[in-house]
Formats: sequence, structure tokens, C-alpha cells
Amino acid sequence: MTDANKKAIVAKELKVGAINGLLWATVIGGITYFWFETPMLSLTICIAILGNILVASLSGVWVPWALDKLNIDPALSGAVILTTVTDIFGFIAFLGCGTLLLM
Repeated sequence: MTDANKKAIVAKELKVGAINGLLWATVIGGITYFWFETPMLSLTICIAILGNILVASLSGVWVPWALDKLNIDPALSGAVILTTVTDIFGFIAFLGCGTLLLM
């Protein structure tokens, strides 16, 4: 990935992440609704999953790019950093949305 095509790659990953996020947020939100019969909990899950998948797709582009710019092999540490970013954001998104919407 170069600076010339970085913008196009980020846009493509964001589109794919949005489609994937909407699909899985709808599926898991629907399962949550049928299981718990609580619309606000389903909405909370939907928002958290959508946000987490979007952050994961963007991080999947930015983390290797940043590591490459720092002359660090992205294959060696990219997966660890990406997992950490998505886990931290996932907790913040779910607990933050839960606090805002359910309390």
C-alpha cells in the first residue's frame, strides 16, 4: 500500500466493513431480540457490533500501513495490535452504548 492508493483502499475497506457490519448487526440484533425480547438491548448490540466491525476494517488498513512506515514488519506484530484495538473498542462500544441506552 502506498500513499497514492491509501485513500482508495481505506474507502473500499470502509464500504466492505459497513456492509458486513450491517449484516451481522442485524442478524445478531434479531437473535438478541428473540432471545431477550428487549428492543433496547438489541439496539445496543447492533450499534456496538456495527461500530466494532467498522473499526476493525479501518484498523486492518491503518495498522499495517503505520507499522510499514515505522519500518516494522506488519506480519510480525500487526495481528496482535489489530486484535488489541478491536477488543478495546468492542468493550468500549458495548459498555458505552449499554450505559447510554439502557441506564
